Amino acid sequence: MAGLIHPVTIAGGGLAGLSLGIALLRRGACVTLHEAGQYPRHRVCGEFISGVTEKTLANLGIAECLDDAIHLETSCWFDAAGRLSSVPVRGMGISRWVLDHRLEAEFVRSGGILKTGSRIPPGEGVVWAAGRVRTEGKWIGVKCHVRDIRLAADLEMHIGTNGYAGLARIENGMVNVCGLFRRQKGIGGREALFQCLRAGGLTSLADRISRARPDPDSFCAVAGFETGRQAGPPCSVGDAANMIPPFTGNGMTMAFESAESAMPALLEYAAGKAGWNPVCKEVRHAQSRRFASRMRTACLLHSVILRWPGVLSTLARRGWIPSGFFLDRLRR
Repeated sequence: MAGLIHPVTIAGGGLAGLSLGIALLRRGACVTLHEAGQYPRHRVCGEFISGVTEKTLANLGIAECLDDAIHLETSCWFDAAGRLSSVPVRGMGISRWVLDHRLEAEFVRSGGILKTGSRIPPGEGVVWAAGRVRTEGKWIGVKCHVRDIRLAADLEMHIGTNGYAGLARIENGMVNVCGLFRRQKGIGGREALFQCLRAGGLTSLADRISRARPDPDSFCAVAGFETGRQAGPPCSVGDAANMIPPFTGNGMTMAFESAESAMPALLEYAAGKAGWNPVCKEVRHAQSRRFASRMRTACLLHSVILRWPGVLSTLARRGWIPSGFFLDRLRR
């Protein structure tokens, strides 16, 4: 795309920011990305990619970064009493430690200017990809990597009385354990994951993980957020725009799709064909068109899982939950 005159700045170097930057660079834009942290790093994330198309990955120019991701095909749901149901899935498992590092390298290789340990404020020409909007939310997200743990399926989901946790196979024989739980006083530090699991009645799962080989460097937690549409700056992508409940396994996919949806309008800005305010409006509308339906479905199901876990367990055991229907609704 010839004649690009306006540089684009991206605040935040997660999946959405890096993949958007790569896509813009490959189309001739000048892109600078500011990331507050360093690479590689562990992130609270399910590390399960489901629903992204080959077309989206190719359009962003990042398909090769996922070439060796672990293919996941089976999933099982459990509560404290045992197995609830099995659901076929189609997804990929890869750690953020590996994937973010690969995207970082591709961004730099594509000609982008990367500034780590750097924060910038919102403003004209700044795409906000700095993650969830910080609030006084009631949730805590926790994560760790574990070795030598046997799974009942490629992906396990465990529902507790205070939230849920997922276990997914990733590279090098590791398993990612990631959960979302209600915040409680006295829970924190490296024991937060085990404290949350036991508080929700998932004691056997907590014991199973502790008997395996957790990677002590991979323990991390985040708090102070709410799922749903985020009140971020005018031009936001990824979790800064919409944070889908993590049980869906669609968060990483939405980061990529968010970048893809924002790209056309930002290229118009880079070419001097559209002003910043109209571009921000189009970026918001493009993401609303793409994600509104799945966000409504996800937030509704999230509420059911957390408010009435016993009812959900009973329905699942009797085979009365149309898993295929809901899975489809959470992917489009």
